[in-house]
Amino acid sequence: MNTDVNKSNGHSKKRRGAGAAQGERTLSHGEPAEPLLKVLPIKRWVPQDVHSMLDYANGLSTLGGYYTADDEAACWASLALGASVIGVSAMTDYRLSLAKIIPIRVHESLDYAWGFSAIALPFVLGYWKSSPRTALMHIVAGAGSILGSLFTDYRSYKQERAERRARARSQADLSPIMPT
Repeated sequence: MNTDVNKSNGHSKKRRGAGAAQGERTLSHGEPAEPLLKVLPIKRWVPQDVHSMLDYANGLSTLGGYYTADDEAACWASLALGASVIGVSAMTDYRLSLAKIIPIRVHESLDYAWGFSAIALPFVLGYWKSSPRTALMHIVAGAGSILGSLFTDYRSYKQERAERRARARSQADLSPIMPT
């Protein structure tokens, strides 16, 4: 019986027998990112795929602020916040993106910057009084983004995919050639 122990998301996983051949079934795939400023994230509890979905949900909820806004500044802020987080998420190096262009460490930094921006914009642009529902939506999304980022298991998908392809190529090179 095989009892290899792999570390993922801060939890030990034991793989036995035929299940080991199927590989790890966590929601965080890839190489863990180096800590930002040597301390962030605080813990790696939130899997990368869950964080990815939260990014898209934050984008859609802040875009929805366009429909609740009673102020032109709130409308533009909603469009800018929603489009920026969805655009960055669609181009980040993780499984649930369209193009793996933005490195995961840059994405992590942008998560914190986006969260602080979403919290600050209602006060900087002055729509916290004229569009309180939209302002509250932006503040909650920003705080959620920062909180989620503090506990996300950020991982680089591009590196893990390259390693998997290299393993597959080496296994293909080692496979016997059948004569015809």
